[in-house]
Amino acid sequence: MLLCGSIILAACQPKVCPNEQKADDDVSDWKKFLKKEMPLLGHRNWIVVTDMAYPLQTNPGITTLFATEPYDEVVKVVDGMIKEAPHVFAHIYQDQEQQVLSEKLAPGWNDYKARLSQVLDLSNVQFMPHEELIFRLDEVSHLCQVVIIKTSLTIPYTSTFFELDCGYWDGEREATIRK
Repeated sequence: MLLCGSIILAACQPKVCPNEQKADDDVSDWKKFLKKEMPLLGHRNWIVVTDMAYPLQTNPGITTLFATEPYDEVVKVVDGMIKEAPHVFAHIYQDQEQQVLSEKLAPGWNDYKARLSQVLDLSNVQFMPHEELIFRLDEVSHLCQVVIIKTSLTIPYTSTFFELDCGYWDGEREATIRK
């Protein structure tokens, strides 16, 4: 009876496969994960830095990570990694809803904008409706990888979307070969 109890107890213990543990370690440190994945990411991949309420999307093509650093720091690191990569650049999008937000509607808004403008060239940002951006991520994640980095920021519509594109090829040359 003691032997049977020991076998049952051993069978109930959770097993951790070495590969599963490695994957968990990789996603626990978002910078390490992104640095490792950056050479694999290319045009059509996305990296998104979000506020806390951003939904956990369930498509298998989406990897969601959590960063404990402040939002603007995360944006700065992501932007820097993209700029250092020799093979990609980013089209940057933010929620169109930001254009009507204010300190009165979203306390902390002025500080958020000031801090973000110190780490990101806001003149390069294109604005699109939030739902359209989420829809685009859902569509692209059926074929390509999307990396979402959630932060503890609690101001609405503050996601920054980096759509990666080829850094050594452009639309003009692409049009030429398509002729």
